[in-house]
Amino acid sequence: MRSLFWRIFASFWLAIALVAGLSLLLGRMLNQDAWLLSQHPALQNFAEKWVQRYETQGPQAAQALLEQRKRKFRIDVQVLDDSGQPLVDGTFPPRAAAFEARHRNEKRLPWRRLSADYTSAQSGETYLLIYRIPLPEIAAWQRSSLLWPLSALGIAILVLTLLSLWLTLSITRPLNRLRGAVHDLGQTAYQQNSLAKLAERRDELGVLAADFNRMGERVQGLISSQRQLLRDVSHELRSPLARLRIALALTERADAAEREKYWPRLSQECDRLEALISEILALARLDAEPGAAQPIDLDTLLRTLQDDAHLDAPQQVIKIQLDSGLQPFGWPDMLQRAMDNLLRNALRFNPAGQTIELTARKDAEQLCLSVRDHGPGAAPEQLARFGEPFYRAPGQTSSGHGLGLAIARRAAQRHGGELELSNHAQGGFIATLRLPLTQPNQLAAKP
Repeated sequence: MRSLFWRIFASFWLAIALVAGLSLLLGRMLNQDAWLLSQHPALQNFAEKWVQRYETQGPQAAQALLEQRKRKFRIDVQVLDDSGQPLVDGTFPPRAAAFEARHRNEKRLPWRRLSADYTSAQSGETYLLIYRIPLPEIAAWQRSSLLWPLSALGIAILVLTLLSLWLTLSITRPLNRLRGAVHDLGQTAYQQNSLAKLAERRDELGVLAADFNRMGERVQGLISSQRQLLRDVSHELRSPLARLRIALALTERADAAEREKYWPRLSQECDRLEALISEILALARLDAEPGAAQPIDLDTLLRTLQDDAHLDAPQQVIKIQLDSGLQPFGWPDMLQRAMDNLLRNALRFNPAGQTIELTARKDAEQLCLSVRDHGPGAAPEQLARFGEPFYRAPGQTSSGHGLGLAIARRAAQRHGGELELSNHAQGGFIATLRLPLTQPNQLAAKP
């Protein structure tokens, strides 16, 4: 992952190093003797010209060249042989040596002394040329020769500006997209793929965008499910309320003897309405904080389900198959409610005389709690919709509101697992809760 921290850190250090390096290089370059000797117009190739004139035309012509150079550039020159003796009079003032002797610190002198050796290609003799350049002359030349260094510094500043602009845009643009996504999420108009391109970045902003996409998808899903639940609840409550109103209207118009016929119907509708509200509240409670997870005694839980089922349907046979050593963690009441709904669904469709299989086994690192009946099963195209609140397969005549499988699926999700619904290969219908076998501090209570 390309870390945004290291990108910013490296950019700032690169900028500091580049500016500091260029400044130091420029300062040292402009004050180096070699730079002055090679770039100053009064000194460029002067040693070669003077030696050639000295060897071909004599000392007088060479002295004239020195005096000409002093009048033009205000630079004094003295030339010594390899033994240190002057070859010509030079242009140094008579009292220059005494003045320099009194001021041994070069920083206090009003001029700068430079020296350069030159070996003649014709005679092989070595000459030492000593230059004395006034400081104002050096300063004036430096001001006029700063075009190239300033151009290099300008290019460096331009590069740093472009780098800073790129770094700023690489941070502010994703943040603006995230801000827009937060605004859309607050207005419930969030599009799940609005940050898809940003989530492809391999830095902190890409990770943040991916996490925000998942959060936004989850929030939008919850909002959509809540809206759908409200619509379904209002639709489901309308039918028993309408029947109650009709029964009450008939009761008001009937005499005392006929009213006794309507009381069982009113009681039945009230019981249905109470059962529906109870299931809706059970589904809603699954979204609340369930508290700390705890160990679940599977044997006690399954035996309790078996005993309760025998009270409601004594003619049905329920067989329990429990592997040893299973110790899941979670919320026993929530899991019991989910398994009870699966078992009651199996009791509703299982033929008399057939066995309902209640199984608990370990599959890899998961706990599989299965309920299998020997009923007619379900159409393959309907399996995907089972588990949606208030959904019932077409043509069902049995009682129910379509919330049992929805409660079981939500309970599995709260345990970090899932609900699998399918037709058994040997006939019948099988519902399986797949739950992780994890410790309480590792259990994902909220998917």
